Amino acid sequence: MPHLAIERWAKTADCAPDAPVVLTVEGTHGLIIHAVTRAAAERGARPGARLTDARAIDPALVALPADPEGDAVIIERLAKWAERWSPLVEVDGDALRLDVTGVAHLFGDERGLVRDIRGCFARVGLTVRVAIAPTALAAWALSHFSRGDAETQSDELEEALTPLHVSALRLDPDTVRTLERLGLKTVGALIGVPRLALARRFRGAEDVVDALDRALARKPEPLTATPTDAPPRALIKLEEPATHPEAPSQALERLIPELVRQLQERRLGARRLSLAGYRVDGSVGTASVATAIPSREPKHLQRLLAGVMESGAATLNPEFGFDAFALTADWAEELDAAQDSLVEEPSGTRELARLVDRLTVKLGSRRVRRPQPQESHLPERASGWVPAIAKPEAIALPSKQRPQRLLDRPEAIDVIYATPEGMPRRFVWRRAVHDIARVEGPERIAPEWWRQPSSARLRDYYRVEDASGRRYWIYREGLIGDGRGGAPNWFIHGLFG
Repeated sequence: MPHLAIERWAKTADCAPDAPVVLTVEGTHGLIIHAVTRAAAERGARPGARLTDARAIDPALVALPADPEGDAVIIERLAKWAERWSPLVEVDGDALRLDVTGVAHLFGDERGLVRDIRGCFARVGLTVRVAIAPTALAAWALSHFSRGDAETQSDELEEALTPLHVSALRLDPDTVRTLERLGLKTVGALIGVPRLALARRFRGAEDVVDALDRALARKPEPLTATPTDAPPRALIKLEEPATHPEAPSQALERLIPELVRQLQERRLGARRLSLAGYRVDGSVGTASVATAIPSREPKHLQRLLAGVMESGAATLNPEFGFDAFALTADWAEELDAAQDSLVEEPSGTRELARLVDRLTVKLGSRRVRRPQPQESHLPERASGWVPAIAKPEAIALPSKQRPQRLLDRPEAIDVIYATPEGMPRRFVWRRAVHDIARVEGPERIAPEWWRQPSSARLRDYYRVEDASGRRYWIYREGLIGDGRGGAPNWFIHGLFG
């Protein structure tokens, strides 16, 4: 995935698609370019170059910080997603390695497999270069150093690798520089050198002979995909097809105890369950339910799934009859045995979670919601609503005091102040005049440049109290002479209790 970083950034970018943008990371001697847009590449910017050197060529380059950690998380998710093509998938830097032995015929041939891979990644907005080769190192070399996709057989492997640069063997930079000084710049040049001479000249961890052997299938290089535990799953097969509507409910009574036993053995609690009914005609009916917190209480899980089936939201019509049922914990989290308290009343967390689960099953996740802090320092964007069964996210809340009631939209007010940038003294809101007795502030909040246009103005917030003791949260938008509009405007944003 040669353009993963820049394509991931482009999905959420708030600038023109043809902008000359470069993503940078910290280097030993300053910022290093990590990824570039097409416009930046046309202006001479290249990944691996220093930002100062690139700006010497074109000062108009827009530099933004890269997110290598976020890219790594996306690659891990894509590795799981790529199991549709192979059960063995391994993350390899900016690439994925798949063992496709005995897989290509499922897609017609190797070219059909390549087309399917390219098409699926294209639908999610990612560019890929695909190479299929008898060895893992050869596939990596062809995908990184050839101009397009490649499918190579064993008898064509040496011919395909011959024109590639020696960097394609994944040697360390010092070894590559030494080979270039000796005039051995391609893999074909290395193949022509006697093995004994290479072994004497290059010894150690980065052995050139060893790399050649792994690339040319002279030495095995097995895939070491990370093993993943199968989710807890209970399965029953029926001797005769069940055609009555109560069959799924009766199957649950047998499946729930087995699934709970597996969850207990692995110290897990279910967050999402799926009941699948396999019909005799080959079709499958499903019913799914989620929980607010991890749970392995049999009665609660059975009640939730039964509620989904009773509501008609599940597709578990017997039709020609079910001959098997499977209950799977698609999403499970750690859940150790715990005791609420020895002397005090229970906190009620479990009871509240069960109530949320039942309401969600009955009313739907869109109608049962809870507030959730958001990653934003603008007050109107700092909170939102998410489904109540969603996992809470740990987000740092602002340390400054905030009003108990925040208006849906800031309302304009007329303010009288001693100087253009001084403290407010009186304001008019909803046709009522408020004389300000006390003022605290300002608290300056800058616009979010990555979301808002460049013309957005900063805000200075004040906590004010009028002569009647009522407290308000007001702000001035903009400064005189900031070049982003005329005179500053005043708004009221919240009320203190």
